Amino acid sequence: MKFDRINYCPACRTKLNDKQIEGRMRRYCQQCEQPIYQNPKPCAGVLVIDDCERVLLIKRTEPPAPGAWSVPAGYLEADEPPSHAAVRELHEETNITLSEDGLQLLDTIFVRHPDGQHVLVIVYTALRSTTTGRVIPGSDAADAQFWSLSELRRSEEKVELGYDAILEQALNSIQ
Repeated sequence: MKFDRINYCPACRTKLNDKQIEGRMRRYCQQCEQPIYQNPKPCAGVLVIDDCERVLLIKRTEPPAPGAWSVPAGYLEADEPPSHAAVRELHEETNITLSEDGLQLLDTIFVRHPDGQHVLVIVYTALRSTTTGRVIPGSDAADAQFWSLSELRRSEEKVELGYDAILEQALNSIQ
């Protein structure tokens, strides 16, 4: 997997070189004598599953996938544990409230957005019966609703790239 190339040191703005470090070719600043690591951004989200074995998805209005249905999720704040971020994002994007105790870790997935950004997504599940609130799309969601896999497959709606398998895994986890 190739990362977008960084050409200048973010600390001192010196032009970077390539150097073999820790078994990988990395960008390196000779002025700072430091490698420039390109790490994925951490993200967390929750797939809420209802009694009809459907998952709650949001229709994105913002990049990386405007118009696509996706996991209610978002980036972690610098001081925020993944479970807290997942609960916060669920509320922001769907109006659903959930205690962190209601979360079940499902999986982590590595997604490459169309803009080249790499994201590590920590995905939790929760049962609708452990949540409160009426589903109302948040400010960065055009819509929020429950979907079954068969409904998604029959519809012309698209799911955000990289998330099909995790939706199926979530629904299979409750059986």
